[in-house]
Amino acid sequence: MSRRTRPDLNTAMRGLIHEIRAQVPFDTPESSLCRGPCRGCSKKLLEFLDTELEEWEGRLEEGEVPRFGDLARLGRLARKVVAALRRNGLIASA
Repeated sequence: MSRRTRPDLNTAMRGLIHEIRAQVPFDTPESSLCRGPCRGCSKKLLEFLDTELEEWEGRLEEGEVPRFGDLARLGRLARKVVAALRRNGLIASA
């Protein structure tokens, strides 16, 4: 029975960033973001998440190695933003 190898933390963080960028609609026009009542400002949430992703992309380029807690934190943040975007009707429910 072969053991499945896990990616190193750097590769895992890059993969997580790629997955978040693929699933979150960062390119949504501002006119679609602010159309009626919302629970949490979608525009600000998208900007915040994008800033976090850009920060980690820069840190990875500089050679910083993330810790497991960094992966968990970024994943949790992305899940919360996606949940808010679903509540606001910007992402279809799964």
